[in-house]
Amino acid sequence: MAFPAILPYRLRRRLAEARYRRAVGRIFLTPPIGDPQAGVIFVSMLCHADVAAYLVAIKSICARVGFGRHVVIDDGSLTAKDQVLLTHHLRGLRIVPIASVDTGPCPRGGTWERLLTILDLSQEAYVIQVDADLLALGPMTEVVDAIAANRAFTLSGDEDCVGLVSMAEIAALSRANRTDHVQTHAQIAMGDCPELADHRYGRGCSGFAGFPRNTAGRALAERLSALMEARLGAKWRDWGSEQVCSNFVIANFPEALMLPYGRYISYLGRQAPGEVALVHFLGSFRYHGGHYTKLSARFAESLPRR
Repeated sequence: MAFPAILPYRLRRRLAEARYRRAVGRIFLTPPIGDPQAGVIFVSMLCHADVAAYLVAIKSICARVGFGRHVVIDDGSLTAKDQVLLTHHLRGLRIVPIASVDTGPCPRGGTWERLLTILDLSQEAYVIQVDADLLALGPMTEVVDAIAANRAFTLSGDEDCVGLVSMAEIAALSRANRTDHVQTHAQIAMGDCPELADHRYGRGCSGFAGFPRNTAGRALAERLSALMEARLGAKWRDWGSEQVCSNFVIANFPEALMLPYGRYISYLGRQAPGEVALVHFLGSFRYHGGHYTKLSARFAESLPRR
């Protein structure tokens, strides 16, 4: 049952969040996961309100792709109780205070701390970024194969995503669909940078992305950030610039993969998810139609109790 539209959006959102936490409460009774010796690291930036959702997301994904190590970046809102709970459910969990992350010449905030932590960790292991609003629903063969091949991947930005393209192509596409969002400004600016002429770009979504073991990722991110800061100024520090950088870095790894949108989708409130591998229940659409809550509760109920 949906909450009446006459209620203010923020109140409807809080009520939906409370309903979700009640529906997935069984996730707290499930066995811990994680392999502290694994060659794969799952990284998430997490807030207090999303602890239950995150446990559903990470356990559903690990059930499909296998166990790994876990790193959580605390956005500053995790309580001591949250940290004890997470440490119980994720063996060998490392919790990183957001203020401790060195962003170097890159912006602070806007999930830059997450991206740069991932790039630092990818010098020693394959790293997967996991948003708390993801839910794995079926076999994730493409992801399993990418991990085995040390191949980068990312979600497609939308169903019309054109895949990996040249800088000139992404600039032309952005000019034809111009907005004031930092992503549009940056995609146009990248096409004007002769230093990037031989690079590629993919208009993906950083909510779920795989970073191969490598030694060049952080330097590549810092280089792009410096070029964009020089051309865009303060605009480059807007929310969304981290996703641009994530898209750029991933696109320039060898044989980078844009996950097929028909199987790895972003839920935009139009219809119930069908036979898919993974759904990103993002933003204001997360609780629309009740699908996220219902499917998350079904997954939590499917797990054994500890």
